[in-house]
Amino acid sequence: MPYSSFVLLVLLPAISLAEVTSFTQCPQFFVGGIPPTVLEDKTDNNRYKQICQCLLDQNQKPEYFYATLYDTRNKIPVYSAYEFRRADVERDDRWYVEPQLDGGTMECMGSLNKIPSANRGQRQALNKDYEGSGYDKGHLFPVYHTHTVDTMLATSTLTNAAPQDPSFNRGQWRRYEEDVATLLQQECDGAYVVTGVIPGNQQIGDGVRVAQYYWSTFCCSSGSGTLRSEGYIGPDNNGRVQKVEVTKLEAILSDHYGSEFSIFQGTC
Repeated sequence: MPYSSFVLLVLLPAISLAEVTSFTQCPQFFVGGIPPTVLEDKTDNNRYKQICQCLLDQNQKPEYFYATLYDTRNKIPVYSAYEFRRADVERDDRWYVEPQLDGGTMECMGSLNKIPSANRGQRQALNKDYEGSGYDKGHLFPVYHTHTVDTMLATSTLTNAAPQDPSFNRGQWRRYEEDVATLLQQECDGAYVVTGVIPGNQQIGDGVRVAQYYWSTFCCSSGSGTLRSEGYIGPDNNGRVQKVEVTKLEAILSDHYGSEFSIFQGTC
């Protein structure tokens, strides 16, 4: 498959801030425009929310940067998906929230005051949930994989983070993020990444589930037009990130969720 077919180019405006909608608004962040499995909970139709993560441009129109499937019961994302494009960008953690998850009307991610005070934190994590918990806010779409200031700012939302052990976040997982970025830059003409978490049993704050495992996959196109994919998951029993076949990772996710889970839906 030639790279021209592999990439879905959507030109959007340029920037304040994740819209609760459906992934039909932002197919450009998935291989072939097809998202990973969108989970359903038959006991709660509003549990899993598809978010096209956005900031508002100077004309107050949404500019989309990546996509997230968010679990409003566990108050952590299931996964975030993005097109890999990297440049050196200075980090600025502002930690926005998604107003529409808790009854706000702002179209994109914003500050806590955009949510009615009585509703704050009902269906999403807040900064105060992490305070004194001993856990980092672990990005799914990491700052290290961004290429513009606006993209970097858009990753700084609590709907793109889950509680992560600091030593793993700042150690082996950070090393994975750096190593895979080098690989994608050196060996691929273009790439898509999906990163997610598997929740554990522990909670922090007001019911925010701690991630037991972080997982990630990429699909990239080489100069020959061939597609390549790899999967990663960690920490293992030694606190490290393991490289696994994508099919193996999908089997792990399918077992956890009790139904078939596909990441690239046969497109890579």
